[in-house]
Amino acid sequence: MHATALNLPRRYPAAFLLAAATVWWLLYQSLVPVSEALVAALPVDRASHLGGALQFFLYDTPKVLLLLTGVVFVMGMVNSWFTPERTRALLAGRSEGVANVMAALLGIVTPFCSCSAVPLFIGFVQAGVPLGVTFSFLISAPMVNEVALTLLFGLFGWKIALLYLGLGLSVAIVAGWTIGRLKMEAHLEDWVRDMPRVQAEADHDGLGLSDRIDAGFASVREIVGKVWPWILAGIAVGAGIHGWVPEDFMASFMGREAWWSVPLAVLVGVPMYTNAAGIIPIVQALLAKGAALGTVLAFMMSVIALSLPEAIILRKVLKVRLIATFMGIVAGGILLVGYVFNALL
Repeated sequence: MHATALNLPRRYPAAFLLAAATVWWLLYQSLVPVSEALVAALPVDRASHLGGALQFFLYDTPKVLLLLTGVVFVMGMVNSWFTPERTRALLAGRSEGVANVMAALLGIVTPFCSCSAVPLFIGFVQAGVPLGVTFSFLISAPMVNEVALTLLFGLFGWKIALLYLGLGLSVAIVAGWTIGRLKMEAHLEDWVRDMPRVQAEADHDGLGLSDRIDAGFASVREIVGKVWPWILAGIAVGAGIHGWVPEDFMASFMGREAWWSVPLAVLVGVPMYTNAAGIIPIVQALLAKGAALGTVLAFMMSVIALSLPEAIILRKVLKVRLIATFMGIVAGGILLVGYVFNALL
């Protein structure tokens, strides 16, 4: 019986997807009543600080995990079309400008983490992808990924998710194009510049629907299995802020009136070693306590796009001046985003 159930995705892939989507939807609809019932069953006053924090944690944790599992599964299927080899082939030989846009868009649907920055970078250089286009991809892939967009949609709604998508793509495209205009190829490490060029090819993979379902499951095991501790930690911190930090407290140093709040948020975000899964629940709680949207978005983007660990990893292939230029241009774009949205919203 157990073996038969495991074979269902391969034997009836379309029916399996329909049934899985139905179960997911029913679970998602039950989140509010179940979380409220759990808090009501506890010896805690719902109106107290602890009651509010517990309801926040018991609702947001399954909500985020359900959203993440569903979207990562779907993106895992999509990613089976966009392997690193196929991505290089799509970008190789393209002119700058159009290629920067393509690279940023491909970053959304291509699996990426800081540990893969160096091999991806080397592969792009060998395939003849322009330096600025490569940076558009390297900025977009960690910052505008399915984890960030899923959590933003689940916690803030589609408007904020689309806003973040547009901002992230804009920073990636403009920063990559600017780096390309500066012609900084001389600041690649010598061994990277001297590598022989290769022809980037993308063969037809021949995968069927059941194979792509397998890819979706593999993506869930890889991504959700890796980030769930960050999610729990982020939601726990967010629950603490939600339950105990006084209303409007964050406005004093992360509000619109504090002109220095945006650069401070970027400076604080750069050395932090976390990802979208850990930072977005905290962002949700900060906004609820009076922090300005532009400041919080700048903080979040700096944590994800200007990761100090990623910069250290890239030092293997880039000279210090190019890393500093990359981080300076991206930081400038993030600062502009923060100020503009604090002014407009």
